[in-house]
Amino acid sequence: MQVSCLNEVKIYSLSAGRSLPEWLSDRKKRALQKKDVDIRRRIELIQDFDMPAVSTKLKVSRDGQYVMATGTYKPRIRCFDTYQLSMKFERCLDAEVITFDILSDDYSKMVFLQCDRYVEFHSQHGRYYRTRIPKFGRDFSYHYPSCDLYFVGASSEIYRLNLEQGRFLNSLQTDASENHVCDINSEHGLFATGTME
Repeated sequence: MQVSCLNEVKIYSLSAGRSLPEWLSDRKKRALQKKDVDIRRRIELIQDFDMPAVSTKLKVSRDGQYVMATGTYKPRIRCFDTYQLSMKFERCLDAEVITFDILSDDYSKMVFLQCDRYVEFHSQHGRYYRTRIPKFGRDFSYHYPSCDLYFVGASSEIYRLNLEQGRFLNSLQTDASENHVCDINSEHGLFATGTME
């Protein structure tokens, strides 16, 4: 990256500087990065890292290789590969995504909560399964040890969908008329939900 100043305005040139040839092995690339400061400081951009309209949610896979983004009109999901610096795939959906989560370490298992009360499960090849929750959802959390998805929304109930059994379990009852957000603490597994009033 090269920085220049013209009339007290900083101009950042991201394409300036040396780039590494694609045909170099990973070992040679690492060796060059150790020796050359300019190569270490270069910025690499993911190609086509945008949405046609608006992006609503963005998540990174646990292995750090994939960035998933959802967008509106036409509702879609895009997956970007950070190792290849390119878009891996794009899928259009039936409805806008309220929130989503990546259940696997890579992009092979994903779940989407949509604005039409549907919950879609996707695998690497596309949509795998689709089900509907009783009330409009606002958020969900996944509890890995029990394989339970907890859905909160326009109800005082918290709906539980067990992915191992493939069925809804008895819902949990709260004192709030609606629940807008939820999360599960990764350290001790406690579930929390809240409202926005």
